Amino acid sequence: MADSSPHDEHDHEEDTPGYVPPAEKKLDDIVNQDKDDPSLEKYKQALLGSDLGKGSCPFPDDPRQVIVTKLAVLVDGRDGDLELDLTGDLSKLKSTPFVLKEGCTYRVKIYFFVQREIVTGLKYVQRSMRKGIQVDKQTNMVGSYGPKMELQSYTTPAETAPSGMIARGTYIVKSLFTDDDKKEHLKWEWQLDLKKDWQ
Repeated sequence: MADSSPHDEHDHEEDTPGYVPPAEKKLDDIVNQDKDDPSLEKYKQALLGSDLGKGSCPFPDDPRQVIVTKLAVLVDGRDGDLELDLTGDLSKLKSTPFVLKEGCTYRVKIYFFVQREIVTGLKYVQRSMRKGIQVDKQTNMVGSYGPKMELQSYTTPAETAPSGMIARGTYIVKSLFTDDDKKEHLKWEWQLDLKKDWQ
């Protein structure tokens, strides 16, 4: 593979012209702001849960703010998701490739925890490489999430896998979960085999 680094500076290019990330605010400041506005209180409860994020730290010994646990590929009309466990040794992910049937419709779902503070502008960036050459890059705006004890998730819009003899083969997929501050919460590589059929 010609590109040996998992990610490069292009992963953090501005994807939305004119977009300026909001200034960082502490959780306590947001919770205590505009308490007399019922609609804002309702929004804060949706973002932070009924306890408004207080004490939401499912992994107190883990200093990370965002903990990504799993990636799943959801294929329309197919039982059972293809899943990657992102809590272990990430270097082993390329040794067990996913098989994807050409022309199928699929979505990618990311599971994660947010703890301690609100994280703004989460993004899922995915670059597909074939024989060391980038053939596709997608950036999905995941959104802003407050700390919760519960597992949270984001599902990308539906995509159609390429088809045809030329498209079939092995792809290295480089994934990055980042945010407005360009903080890399997790980056990993995995392998995808595009085949004529599932077998």
